[in-house]
Amino acid sequence: MPEPARFAVDGRAEIAAVVVTYGSAECLDPLLADLRAEAAGLALRVIIADNSPTDETLAVARRHADVIAVPTGGNLGYAGGVNVGLAHAGDAETVAVLNPDLRLRPGALAAMLAELRADPRRGVVVPRIVDETGATTTSLFREPTALRALGDALLGRMWASRPSGLSETVRDPGAYLSPRDVDWATGAALLFSAAAVAATGEWDERFFLYSEETDILRRVRNAGFAVRYTPEAVVEHAQGGSGSSPALDALLEVNRIRYMRLHAPHRAETHRAMLILGARLRGRRAAVTALREESTWDALPAATWCGTGSPIAAVVIPARDEAAVIERTLAALAEPAAAGSVEVVVVCNGCADDTAERARRFAGVRVIELPAGSKPAAINAGLDATTTRPVFILDADIALPSATIPTLVRALRAPGAAGGRPPFAYDLDGAAPAVRAYYRARSRVPALSSALWGAGVYALSAEALARVAPLPAVVADDVWADSRVTERRIPRVVPVQVRAPRTSAALLATLTRVRRGPAELGVDTGTGTLAALLRTATTPARLGDAAVYAAFAVAARGRVRSAARGTWERDLSTRVAFG
Repeated sequence: MPEPARFAVDGRAEIAAVVVTYGSAECLDPLLADLRAEAAGLALRVIIADNSPTDETLAVARRHADVIAVPTGGNLGYAGGVNVGLAHAGDAETVAVLNPDLRLRPGALAAMLAELRADPRRGVVVPRIVDETGATTTSLFREPTALRALGDALLGRMWASRPSGLSETVRDPGAYLSPRDVDWATGAALLFSAAAVAATGEWDERFFLYSEETDILRRVRNAGFAVRYTPEAVVEHAQGGSGSSPALDALLEVNRIRYMRLHAPHRAETHRAMLILGARLRGRRAAVTALREESTWDALPAATWCGTGSPIAAVVIPARDEAAVIERTLAALAEPAAAGSVEVVVVCNGCADDTAERARRFAGVRVIELPAGSKPAAINAGLDATTTRPVFILDADIALPSATIPTLVRALRAPGAAGGRPPFAYDLDGAAPAVRAYYRARSRVPALSSALWGAGVYALSAEALARVAPLPAVVADDVWADSRVTERRIPRVVPVQVRAPRTSAALLATLTRVRRGPAELGVDTGTGTLAALLRTATTPARLGDAAVYAAFAVAARGRVRSAARGTWERDLSTRVAFG
């Protein structure tokens, strides 16, 4: 018998196949056998990115010496797993993203590759998907709209050939008989050109599971490439491979709203109403609750990371009388800190409460106490106490999702990257109407969300630290860092929640302090903001929000000029005890 074909561990590959696994030990060997058959005619590299909580799946993968098996360090979700795998793709003409429970019909990858090569304008090719009986499944979709959501809510699977404007799903069997360009497709099997991968970058980890393929394929189309369906390539896949539960059902619907907010925010609420209608008509109570009550979203399945072995980053947390919030902040880092995957140092400076005692309750957390209250001195002490780089500077009231850490570390390893931070969102629960108006306006100005400051956390590479540290005695450490690090990365990860002040007085105090820092450094962080703000005032409501923003900004600048040097305005309205 001929020797089985080998996978290309290094060198040039025609296809680098990324397979994201989670408890996939039983189905992995059959897929690898199919891939090995495909490798008889292709230079094929295989990467397993394993999100599993145990090593069983990795053990199966590692029985194959020519398979690149990579533990992700937690359950990073499908998008996070893909991103880990992409980092190991190497020199490849194309990248295939495959579910682990797929079976490939002979020649499937070759047919997809031929279709991709046939036209340089094609960025992704998707195959025909069949079930265990060989019947073609509905795997092609149209861009989501409120009208299509309404059509699907009212008609469901009825009237398969209804007009395209009334259904997101392509249900007409005739549409699956010939090649065609599509908006998006089920993410079970996707073949990307290297050019499309380079144009779109990493997958969006904010989705965890569901809608991540809708997002990446939209970005492929936005980059000028086509998404091509070919029935000549056939794969077998049982639908619902991710499992089913009320929580996953709710997550699926919630991620549809997240997608709309990202790509069509002005239509998101109308779309949500249509999804609620559909969920109600089908008796999906968990989905209805999640769609109606945004406060439940934090309890839905989400990415987690604890890592293994040596630390990959350090986290320095300056804290002064933060007993009310320090446990919430450290709880988010508890697993990787206890596993030794991150160095976590809390520097209590001038504390008169039990912040230090509360922080010491967490395994793997080191506590340093300084007698004087000084945030720059606390950060410098934390930097001196850590050895791992990059380092995250984290405010004591910001809960940093653990799964953000490996993604940001990976972003800082990219050529030309020196500093970065996760995206952020404002938690406005319980905030006064004027405060809500201010932050609505602020969120519409892109320039205010592209700097290192504003999120309560930023990360610096070793090279960037050489420019930034030791920090001088400045009020705004993040503005100081931002002024010296222009090579920034803000990856697509779950945003940190920044708790906005609850009252107008608290907001004014916060803005005064925030403005004092840049003024001290001779930096005007509001340059160009007024013009950008006016461009967002496209409706009377938005104009009102802009006016509120401007009033607070002017008042804060006036207070900066009149306040005594050394004054520290502190927002106590958000200091709510943990637990």
